Amino acid sequence: MTTPDPTVDFAALMPFAVKCGVTIALATPAEVRGQLPWAPDLCTGAGTMHGGALMTLADSVAALCAFLNLPEGAVTSTIESKTNFLRGVRGGSASAVASPIHVGRTTIVVQTDIRDDDGKRVAIVTQTQAVTPAGVQR
Repeated sequence: MTTPDPTVDFAALMPFAVKCGVTIALATPAEVRGQLPWAPDLCTGAGTMHGGALMTLADSVAALCAFLNLPEGAVTSTIESKTNFLRGVRGGSASAVASPIHVGRTTIVVQTDIRDDDGKRVAIVTQTQAVTPAGVQR
């Protein structure tokens, strides 16, 4: 398992997430917290945050959570993601909390809870991350 370095800017490891506006507030093997502020360019025509933006937030925090649970030298990538959207985000921000529900030898499964500023659940995402051991080419 990787010990998080408090001086590391984890968001910087994911340029796409940074470009979209994702920030990481907490990163430990047990929990990763991130946020994505509402912005007009992240919305559908109705001013609701696009599902793809919410999935970017979820994938970013879940991948980081999986990364922090890897054995030394291993890498990870998302191989499956399932999202249930429950309500829209029309302002403020979306906040995500990711935690591992299975840390195995070949896969890590992470569940991410996304909520709005009122604490109402926006989406629940379950992802499976592949674990590729050190020295194995993909």
